[in-house]
Amino acid sequence: MESKAAMMVTILLCCSSISPAFAQKHKGPPAAAAVSLPPSPAPSPAAPRHVDLADLLSVAGPFHTFLDLLEKTDVLRTFQSQANGSKDGITVFVPKDAAFASLARSATANLTSDQLKSLALYHALPRYYSLAEFNRLGGAASPVPTLAGGEYTVNVTDDMGTVHVGSMWSNPKISSSVYSTRPVAVYEVDRVLLPMQIFRTDPPMAPSPAPAPDAKPASDAASPLPGKSSSAKAKADDKKSSSSRRGAGIAGYFLALAASASAGLLLLC
Repeated sequence: MESKAAMMVTILLCCSSISPAFAQKHKGPPAAAAVSLPPSPAPSPAAPRHVDLADLLSVAGPFHTFLDLLEKTDVLRTFQSQANGSKDGITVFVPKDAAFASLARSATANLTSDQLKSLALYHALPRYYSLAEFNRLGGAASPVPTLAGGEYTVNVTDDMGTVHVGSMWSNPKISSSVYSTRPVAVYEVDRVLLPMQIFRTDPPMAPSPAPAPDAKPASDAASPLPGKSSSAKAKADDKKSSSSRRGAGIAGYFLALAASASAGLLLLC
């Protein structure tokens, strides 16, 4: 009896030691761990397009006088930094060479280096403006500050699509768009911007060129063929000479007749 009890205890102990191993062996596969992917980066904004103002002005225009002014005063470096190194961009008003030629040489010859630099900076606004945006710069928005700073401002007006940029002594209009893609706008103007801070009086203009000589009359320009002209002239001269001789002969005949009649009357008396 005791032996049966001992056997039962041994069997129970064996079952208790085998069950965990058996259960572990037949346990289902572990669930796969969730894989977390890193968030995809947001698309970066497109970098602003780099515009080389020196190259642009050298091939357009001609703007050689204005480009020389920018390079001489080192304002070209300021314009380039504003164009590609700021979020606001730049708007440049570029006079053609003919606009500078219309000014007397003395108007800019006596300016100091600081005045020349301010004159160059006066031709740019410190942000980008499309042609459509000029419409809202009139009225309360004027005057508009320029890169020259301080009181160097301009008045921008849009009259039915014709845009004028007014300074103290000039009111040039935008004649064409040379380049306009944010952040850079370059517009051609027909006159030089002349601020009162530099020019205390209206600068003299260059003398007008002398008028071209009048063209020769059509009768002189259209000469007849060689040979015919000389012969025709000779015939005309001969005809004129013959007429003169005939007239002289007739006049002499009548004079002689009158003389004879006078002599006869004297004899009768």
